[in-house]
Amino acid sequence: MHQAKAVIFDYIGTLTNVRHYTMEASIEKLYVALINAGFPSEKEMFMAAYNRSHEKYRLIRYGELREITNAVWVSETLRCLGFDATVNDQKMKTALDVFFQDYIDSLELRPCAKMLLKKAKEFCKLGLISNFTYAPVVHTSLRKLGISNYFDMVVVSGDCGWRKPHLNIFVEALKRLGVKAEEAIFIGDCPMEDIKGALDSGLRTVFVRSQFYENGDLKASGQKPDFVAQDLQEICEKLAEITECK
Repeated sequence: MHQAKAVIFDYIGTLTNVRHYTMEASIEKLYVALINAGFPSEKEMFMAAYNRSHEKYRLIRYGELREITNAVWVSETLRCLGFDATVNDQKMKTALDVFFQDYIDSLELRPCAKMLLKKAKEFCKLGLISNFTYAPVVHTSLRKLGISNYFDMVVVSGDCGWRKPHLNIFVEALKRLGVKAEEAIFIGDCPMEDIKGALDSGLRTVFVRSQFYENGDLKASGQKPDFVAQDLQEICEKLAEITECK
């Protein structure tokens, strides 16, 4: 018997809660920020163009599991409105930072999250895989929450180009950690993106209940993780057992 060489975490839901966030308020701020950046438009026209672009790429993101960053559909929205905008337009990126600030501020660590990271870090490498369209949000919030230094690597779908549960994003994480799938454990709250993706990639898995997913969601998914935990405290208490490799 020996312990795993790496523990990989999901981020939103698994290590953090999201409190008092509304997408509508953020889109309103994006619209105002784009106007202030020199992209004036009627709100109704903007929203119609934005919703068309968003839906176009949402189908790709969830249908093909290819990640598309927000800059792609926002720049397309602006081009539909007659502006010469590219994905690298700095004024647009500044507006996106405004758009995501409320989300960053809404994130808070779940109870025992930091304790779990600290305990796991004592004997193995730590990684994080997050499905997020705009990678700066993940890196900024990790620093804000004071846990960025615990991770040996962070893979964000917005940078990687693939979303969980696609094999490629897990392969990339394992490569960066320098471990084999059978030497790693994945902890997540989403039955399909986290548990199915990690199991299909050859990792052992831990499902943890969250504000987004309950045990009933896991049962309905048909996925069979190696461990099921009610919260992060339970994982922390059973970490030695959970990370034991046969």
